[in-house]
Amino acid sequence: MTDATRPTTEITLLGRSYVIACPPEEQDELNRAARYLDRAMHGIHSRGKVLGAEKIAIMAALNITHELLRHVEERRENEASLSRLNERLEQALSAVDAGR
Repeated sequence: MTDATRPTTEITLLGRSYVIACPPEEQDELNRAARYLDRAMHGIHSRGKVLGAEKIAIMAALNITHELLRHVEERRENEASLSRLNERLEQALSAVDAGR
């Protein structure tokens, strides 16, 4: 597929439009991600301490990455907790079966 025939979609970040190559089946996800990033960028911009779209984008990316990593760690902890609970349940069931 040549660049001219690649499907694209337009997103807006901090009031500026960008045309992004994106398969049609992923456009909804891209638009959702762009809205999330745009809100994060506007939040940083509204505080007025960071100037320049590039610096705002970098700060937003760092904040979103931090948020993602925190959620990944929480998920790992929850999975480990469920695994321990499952082991305890299996031990309890084994003890009940052994007592029969």
